[in-house]
Amino acid sequence: MSEADRKALEGWLRLPTLNQALGLRARIVLRSAGGATVRGVALGLGVSPNTVATCRARYRQGGVAGLRTRQRGGRPRQITPGKERAVISATLRKPKAATHWSARRLAKEVGLSSATVHRIWQKYGLQPHRVETFKFSTDPDFDTKLADVVGLYLDPPERALVLCVDEKSQIQALDRTQPALPMWPGLPARMTHDYLRHGTTSLFAALEVASGKVHGRCFKRHTHLEFMAFLASLARRYPKRELHLICDNYGTHKHPAVKSWLAAHPRFHLHFTPTSASWPNLVERWFALITSQAIRRGSFASVRRLEQAILRYLANWNENAKPFRWTKSAADISRYINHVTAIYETLH
Repeated sequence: MSEADRKALEGWLRLPTLNQALGLRARIVLRSAGGATVRGVALGLGVSPNTVATCRARYRQGGVAGLRTRQRGGRPRQITPGKERAVISATLRKPKAATHWSARRLAKEVGLSSATVHRIWQKYGLQPHRVETFKFSTDPDFDTKLADVVGLYLDPPERALVLCVDEKSQIQALDRTQPALPMWPGLPARMTHDYLRHGTTSLFAALEVASGKVHGRCFKRHTHLEFMAFLASLARRYPKRELHLICDNYGTHKHPAVKSWLAAHPRFHLHFTPTSASWPNLVERWFALITSQAIRRGSFASVRRLEQAILRYLANWNENAKPFRWTKSAADISRYINHVTAIYETLH
């Protein structure tokens, strides 16, 4: 072995991103050049003698360049850009007797293998098996309501408290028919798919935008009477404070009795999210957390047990509360929604 080849192979081994196969070949050749036998190199590197012999032969025939990965033989690439476009076009059209294509059905349609169709789908990000839901708000005052709510997040009024208020209604107290099986190495936790129903409860919650703390109460129903009782609990919890409440357009929030109560308590100010667009209400994000972490995988023998679990989670949350940070302006959100709406209108 020449000194130049030795320095080149040693330089390979110092590279932090060296291909493992290339590094193995370099070590085999260097050890062989140092006088080690085929069997000795094989034992030292944990490979077969045939691997060592093949690597040494490649070096003898082609030098350092001969150790690099060779271009594999095989048939030339058969899928032309035109064929790819044909697969994409066919994927975007509905099949005659189904709602979407599978790789096998489309492969039969276009005369390719299902593996080829799957590779084309991966290349262009096509996923016919997936579907997502959406809804555009038709509220004529969408921009005004959105600016009002987002303004409370980004520029809250001085000496006032902003609360995100909503109800998570009809939470079921479900009791599994058998005890859950715990998680085990190699196995996830398992629960029976069948259950017993023991009633429902409704959680009313108010999220403090500034601190992230949540005030919540459980009620058997979720009518305007319960909403007024919850407003009264907020009045007791935050005495002598101006309160700005962000709510959705649920009918109980606009009931005449509620309006009368608000008129008698002028420090309460309700701000409504746009119709069919409750996502600006930050308490919805907290509802998602309590659902996934304390309710969905729980087993409750009674409504009381369910409410105890909810209140326990609520107390623990408030001990370590962190606020949700709203960053998008109303103008940015409106531009994005208008852009997406234009795309859908163009496609359809």
